[in-house]
Amino acid sequence: MAAKTHRKPPSYRLHKARGQAFVQFQGRRYYLGAYGTDKSRERYQRFIAEIWANPQVATYQATPGATITIVELAAAFWTWASTYYAKSGKPTGHTHLVKSALHAVRQLYGTLPAAQFGPLCLEAVQQRLIEDGKARGYINHLVQVIRQMFKWGVAKELIPVTVYQALTALPGLKRGRTAARETDPVGPVPDAVVDATLPYLPIVVGDMVMVQRLTGCRPGELLAMRPGDIDRTTDPWTYRPAHHKTQHRGKDRVIYIGPKAQDILRPYLLRPADAFCFSPADSEAKRKAELRARRKTRVQPSQLSRAKPRPKRKPRNFYGKEAYRTAIHRAVDRANREGITIPHWHANQLRHSAATEIRRLFGLEAAQVALGHSRADVTQVYAERDSVLAKQVAMKIG
Repeated sequence: MAAKTHRKPPSYRLHKARGQAFVQFQGRRYYLGAYGTDKSRERYQRFIAEIWANPQVATYQATPGATITIVELAAAFWTWASTYYAKSGKPTGHTHLVKSALHAVRQLYGTLPAAQFGPLCLEAVQQRLIEDGKARGYINHLVQVIRQMFKWGVAKELIPVTVYQALTALPGLKRGRTAARETDPVGPVPDAVVDATLPYLPIVVGDMVMVQRLTGCRPGELLAMRPGDIDRTTDPWTYRPAHHKTQHRGKDRVIYIGPKAQDILRPYLLRPADAFCFSPADSEAKRKAELRARRKTRVQPSQLSRAKPRPKRKPRNFYGKEAYRTAIHRAVDRANREGITIPHWHANQLRHSAATEIRRLFGLEAAQVALGHSRADVTQVYAERDSVLAKQVAMKIG
């Protein structure tokens, strides 16, 4: 748990029996040396500066010979990470990865002094994650977070630098050389599959799917779209998300909206500039209107208003990633129940589809710019290599 923020720093105090200066912080007493001396006052000022930077770190540094354990190091690291990995005051998805990594290392080595944690200990954590059925790539991410915790501990002078240096000797798990579970790579979803799913999606979610497929934006960027973020004075339109994945690196994110996506978006722009374009409440209203339009029997007086006066759950004014994913999942399930075989897919695959098409038509550099990547090798992950050209070459020279 994070330490409380003090409005006033703890006082420079005198222990009369000892003649020592001390400071009281979080229920503990830290002695600074002979009262009134320049050295003790310097130590006091240093202590105050350090607890303002990181309260938990300062308490260990102020206690000579203190040995920090893994669980204590993890608690101090979490205090820092939970505020560092945040945007607009909200934690990012990376905090979930940090929490899982800290849990994994605490489970086996919580009471071990952090200075005694070596590569064999890290390998044991790695092996436990394999036995728990975690995927190889996920395990590598967790191990990297654990290394980062020790690197942070070195920077805060809580553990020797040799501890972190030793942990870097343990390699990550390699494909085909480990018992860890492998996951299928994320690939594009065929347009035929998307088209077959659309009739089973709510109208609003169907429009969301089409806009994402046409623009290649990330699901989070689509869900955060507001009329005020879209510049309609240019052709094509430009959409600059208020918050995006690489914002903390000082990079701008521009998403271009062409004529097809513009036609879909126009009805959703007739609302306040700061309102979200895609709203579950709007989707629910359209669903009920569609049901009323299809009704064949006369509405009875008792059926005029069935809305609960105080419903426990009200539709939100914006879609979350989980709600978007669930809507697609349910639509596919419904299609399969009606005899139309559609493989399950998710919204991130639409970005892969857009990247593949852009690369095929305009090349890798165009796909890199459209997807907002800094490096082309990142775009390679999204843009599947098109085999049409290779087939043409084989037919001619093979």
